[in-house]
Amino acid sequence: MSGVLARLATFAIDGVDPRQVWVEVDIHPGLQTFTIVGLGDAAVRESRDRIRAAIQNSGFTFPPTRITANLAPAFLRKVGPGFDCAIALAILAASEQIPRAPLADYAVYGELSLTGEVRDSPGALAVAEGARRAGLRRLIVPRDRAREAALVDGLQVVPVTTLRSAADVVGGGDPPPLPPALSSPAGYASEPDLSDVRGHAAPLLALEIAAAGGHNLLFEGAPGTGKTMLARRLPSILPAMSRDDALEVTRVHSIAGLHSDGLISRRPFRAPHHTISAPGLVGGGSPPRPGEATLANRGVLFLDELSEFPRPSLEALRQPLEDGQVTIVRGQRALVFPTRFMLVAATNPCPCGFAGVGDRCRCGEADLRRHRRRLSGPLLDRMDLLVSVERPTEQELRAPPVSSSARVRERVAEARERQRLRLANQRASCNGEMDGRLVSRHVRLDERAQAILARAYASGALSARGRHRVLRTARTLADLSGRERVRSEDLLTALSLRQRVLAEEWVAA
Repeated sequence: MSGVLARLATFAIDGVDPRQVWVEVDIHPGLQTFTIVGLGDAAVRESRDRIRAAIQNSGFTFPPTRITANLAPAFLRKVGPGFDCAIALAILAASEQIPRAPLADYAVYGELSLTGEVRDSPGALAVAEGARRAGLRRLIVPRDRAREAALVDGLQVVPVTTLRSAADVVGGGDPPPLPPALSSPAGYASEPDLSDVRGHAAPLLALEIAAAGGHNLLFEGAPGTGKTMLARRLPSILPAMSRDDALEVTRVHSIAGLHSDGLISRRPFRAPHHTISAPGLVGGGSPPRPGEATLANRGVLFLDELSEFPRPSLEALRQPLEDGQVTIVRGQRALVFPTRFMLVAATNPCPCGFAGVGDRCRCGEADLRRHRRRLSGPLLDRMDLLVSVERPTEQELRAPPVSSSARVRERVAEARERQRLRLANQRASCNGEMDGRLVSRHVRLDERAQAILARAYASGALSARGRHRVLRTARTLADLSGRERVRSEDLLTALSLRQRVLAEEWVAA
């Protein structure tokens, strides 16, 4: 026997994108050896023993010949154990234990255990999207990932639990049915509600504006005033995702191994600890993996105690905030991860947290300067809304709630729909994502508003970036009121919510 005797499609995960890989198996007479070539990592190289044991323990014969398995293209690095099942089926086809012709219609993805079980393998949704684009008709995946892969239309997903069942399907057997959903998606009722909030009129308005326009938001205030409580109620007023956005979120979370059951319907809310590193926040490692900024894509990245985060980690966020993506370069390869998230942060005004609260602050001038240097001006200039959170009064604590998440969410959804129609076929999907060109096109000020903005910019209170961000916020305020033209009151509110609540030393670069 000589030549390529079996060829089968599988996929590698390159960042967050699928790359088609051909498994080519060649069997020659000679001393029994099993070699896998094609720039595989340690998990791929170690798969030889797993595959041999899985084939034997599934009731098949491992060929006692010279076997070479090639993963093409050779220039693409292959990472992880997801190629096991494809290599095993190609060996069985090359040794004529299963038919070879049907393999042309299949893509196969999954890890094997020594017993022949096909194990859960993250990234099935990305693999399914790649298989559909490649024109393949069927995809064999682990049963635990079948519902996720079935989100892709135009592709027959075959859920399997063992190598034997996968071989039976290729041999002409009936494919198993899709498994039932593990759980129903959690509704808004399971989330903290704005009806729990008392007082905080300005922060509540800022939350509504941030949700309606996808704006970045910073809360500053003493400990215990409700900064974290307010931020954690933001998901309850965010609008529903479109199907395309939901598929993007599900694909990223699947690749990260965080989800395996159907479509993610709720926007992500990520709140990493302040000890996180820069690669953990924006992505990195070897091979590169998505960071918290990518896991928060289309949702919220909440940084509590912002001043406690390492400065290199915070500075690494500057480019993802502007571009909506981050590029990780490793070994002359560039991988792009999506980072279209809302940044919501909370910080104290000083190390003890009580600056400006009577005479409770005991921080010295050196402590204050050190605290201020933790946050750079360029990062703060990328925040659309900077709001001071004051302690509610006793009367406000006893009063009934000002609003509820359901009512605010309805207004937010209406404002987002106006933005969707206005920004149709544009790169931006909401006001917070508009660049300078779109701001110039879609933000129309009345004469009084133009004069107010000109005075604010001439005074030096705004940078050029800050001016654009004020205009975007004013556009969102007009959308919440159902107006097409931005009025002076919208601009004044946007300026007031961008007031510098922190020290004057934090001036934008």
